[in-house]
Amino acid sequence: MAVLDTDLDHILPSSVLPPFWAKLVVGLVAIVCFARSYDGDFVFDDSEAIVNNKDLQAETPLGDLWHHDFWGSRLSSNTSHKSYRPLTVLTFRINYYLSGGFHPMGFHVVNILLHSGISVLMVDVFSVLFGGLQYTSKGRRLHLAPRSSLLAALLFAVHPVHTECVAGVVGRADLLCALFFLLSFLGYCKAFRESNKEGAHSSTFWVLLSIFLGAVAMLCKEQGITVLGLNAVFDILVIGKFNVLEIVQKVLHKDKSLENLGMLRNRGLLFRMTLLTSGGAGMLYVRWRIMGTGPPAFTEVDNPASFADSMLVRAINYNYYYSLNAWLLLCPWWLCFDWSMGCIPLIKSVSDWRVIALAALWFCLIGLICQALCSEDSHKRRILTLGLGFLVIPFLPASNLFFRVGFVVAERVLYLPSVGYCVLLTFGFGALSKHTKKKKLIAAVVLGILFINMLRCVVRSGEWRSEEQLFRSALSVCPLNAKVHYNIGKNLADKGNQTAAIRYYREAVRLNPKYVHAMNNLGNILKERNELQEAEELLSLAVQIQPDFAAAWMNLGIVQNSLKRFEAAEQSYRTAIKHRRKYPDCYYNLGRLYADLNRHVDALNAWRNATVLKPEHSLAWNNMIILLDNTGNLAQAEAVGREALELIPNDHSLMFSLANVLGKSQKYKESEALFLKAIKANPNAASYHGNLAVLYHRWGHLDLAKKHYEISLQLDPTASGTKENYGLLRRKLELMQKKDV
Repeated sequence: MAVLDTDLDHILPSSVLPPFWAKLVVGLVAIVCFARSYDGDFVFDDSEAIVNNKDLQAETPLGDLWHHDFWGSRLSSNTSHKSYRPLTVLTFRINYYLSGGFHPMGFHVVNILLHSGISVLMVDVFSVLFGGLQYTSKGRRLHLAPRSSLLAALLFAVHPVHTECVAGVVGRADLLCALFFLLSFLGYCKAFRESNKEGAHSSTFWVLLSIFLGAVAMLCKEQGITVLGLNAVFDILVIGKFNVLEIVQKVLHKDKSLENLGMLRNRGLLFRMTLLTSGGAGMLYVRWRIMGTGPPAFTEVDNPASFADSMLVRAINYNYYYSLNAWLLLCPWWLCFDWSMGCIPLIKSVSDWRVIALAALWFCLIGLICQALCSEDSHKRRILTLGLGFLVIPFLPASNLFFRVGFVVAERVLYLPSVGYCVLLTFGFGALSKHTKKKKLIAAVVLGILFINMLRCVVRSGEWRSEEQLFRSALSVCPLNAKVHYNIGKNLADKGNQTAAIRYYREAVRLNPKYVHAMNNLGNILKERNELQEAEELLSLAVQIQPDFAAAWMNLGIVQNSLKRFEAAEQSYRTAIKHRRKYPDCYYNLGRLYADLNRHVDALNAWRNATVLKPEHSLAWNNMIILLDNTGNLAQAEAVGREALELIPNDHSLMFSLANVLGKSQKYKESEALFLKAIKANPNAASYHGNLAVLYHRWGHLDLAKKHYEISLQLDPTASGTKENYGLLRRKLELMQKKDV
């Protein structure tokens, strides 16, 4: 049994240590922590990655998943995020198929089970990290550190920083990446079952399988490729027992034995390093070819430090971000769904007191690195090396060292690095237990941490169940984050609370005067409230800041149209279409402008463009039918109406419009059928009953006309046209009764 396990004897009793029971306990604890999120909504990024992602639907060919990014856009597009995760999207698609649509419960349950399975797998991973690799004669690995592996796995299972990955459906990318990352590492460990046979075929098979699993991890999320670096560190420093302290001493003393360094003569090690390097280079090359147009373009609000002019300012802030990530692992109490947009102000001078955090981080890291590389205790060296390896290597893609990333701090990227944190924390508890007599106090502290973290997971999972709770929870953590206020405002606007939404949108713009999306949404609400002057000012400012913001140009055109500034409105619509060629809503609004100007041919062309780009655009079809009807082109209106209903057969508004045309063409029977079908779909539409009554009135079915006039007036007593027609009908019926008498 490992030395560390003996030190933990007073914290974990031996009665719960059999591997099966240890894994069962860890798996159940992981489920309990995040079970509260099982019936949550789709929140935050889930909307774009799942609800609005056409790659999940059966109409999209499966082959398209390999050419699209995580959000459903083509990778070759300049606007693509370049997040290439086809296997994760494939699991979403399977979820969608099995759930019969966008029902979030199935998606959440899969995430919870994935985290539970990964936590169970961590028992084996931590057993290797703490106990080393020793096999029986039958090739089965010995579990030499049952206590420490159980404690570390429990610490991992209950860590609150994992909530974003588990409770947010898009976090599945991190979960799947972690699953195959760990399988790749364990597969690599199996290459050493027969350590006396270097370069054996079985060893090569496991190395190749490990590389394959690393590629699968990368197809779930990009950081999966880092497992190859971790495997190399494990092979060189742990399996190869490369002692940095010994090498340094030999270099300083010019020891000739350095020329005969065993590692350089180990053909098996060199062969495995060649395989890992070739595999990694191949994966990077394929990934770069798939990416197409180069790395994604991020804005200053996404990652302010990366846009700083001074290299010193960039370096200081990057290191401050690292310290914040370390703090989230140490004290995961202040959690936020988004840390951008002013949440963390830039450090612009070394006199800023936050520089202390950098110094503390590097003081700890350098101390741990020195112990990991130079300690004479090989057991301690192995644990610290692998702990730091798991902490640092998976984090490298998010570090800004190799390329700019689109966030400041992201809790989701700490899912794998938290493995290293759990190793170091467990090692620290073991060291404390060894050097102090107050072992019961340490046991109480460990149990306290586990309980508090479980409680925090339950609370945080509840906050992720709905967007309103999630966004409001961020106010206390990042009150200076404009995106937090923007998202609360958007959520309130979606619920119809425009007054409160305006307040939050204004605060978002105040915190970030260049926040064009907040300006656009605020301008839309003001437009609906007929506050057109301020709406125009906001939207004009938005397009001035971001000239290619097509949605803002379109909304500006709508406002200008309402202000009777038709030429400016047409120019705004045209500019929107220039920046977004496939923009059916903009063509629809352009058609409305032309209709107001009695430019009927231009209006019909614009609406036709809208329906070509979006065949289910009901409003554009309806306007074409109505315009053709009003201008006396009944045959053409009928043809357009029939075409529209073939594409959107269940749209009651189209049935209603076509029924009106057919009635005017004296096709009463067909018109009646469409009116009745429309009324069945929307029985409370007063105009549907009113126009059906007009049809019956013309047709001579006066009793039915009377019935539907009365229903229409019950639904809308203020309809003057219906009142007038009903009055005419009653007088006609009275005259008929007098004639009969």
